[in-house]
Amino acid sequence: MRQKGWQGRLVTYLNWAGREPFAEGQHDCALFAAGAVQAMTGLDYAAGYRGRYTTTRGGLRVLRRNGYADHVALAASHFADTAAPVPGDLAVVPSAEGPALGVVQGEHVYLLAPGGMTLAPIAAASRFFKVI
Repeated sequence: MRQKGWQGRLVTYLNWAGREPFAEGQHDCALFAAGAVQAMTGLDYAAGYRGRYTTTRGGLRVLRRNGYADHVALAASHFADTAAPVPGDLAVVPSAEGPALGVVQGEHVYLLAPGGMTLAPIAAASRFFKVI
């Protein structure tokens, strides 16, 4: 559940995340989204995955051992789909490397990619998860 003052904690987290270098298993798109959820709710649904892989392939292997097809399936196991996303909800945005998890902020989705933080229009998202 989103805690009181979640908006400020989310903004602080996004500012921090935008300055940190991308690193698989430490600070990648999946863990970026999970970190945003943690900032808002105190729950780190990806705690068991942090530091357990160093490549996308390795991350998928760890997730599949735990019964998840990928990082989107992990998020879907924790959050319901929504057709009416609000700031702080998670979004799935297709990319050349596969689906990326991001954070809804107004008409945009914040995404973390190897080149750093990027924005995508909310219309680019194919799916949204409600973070309560």
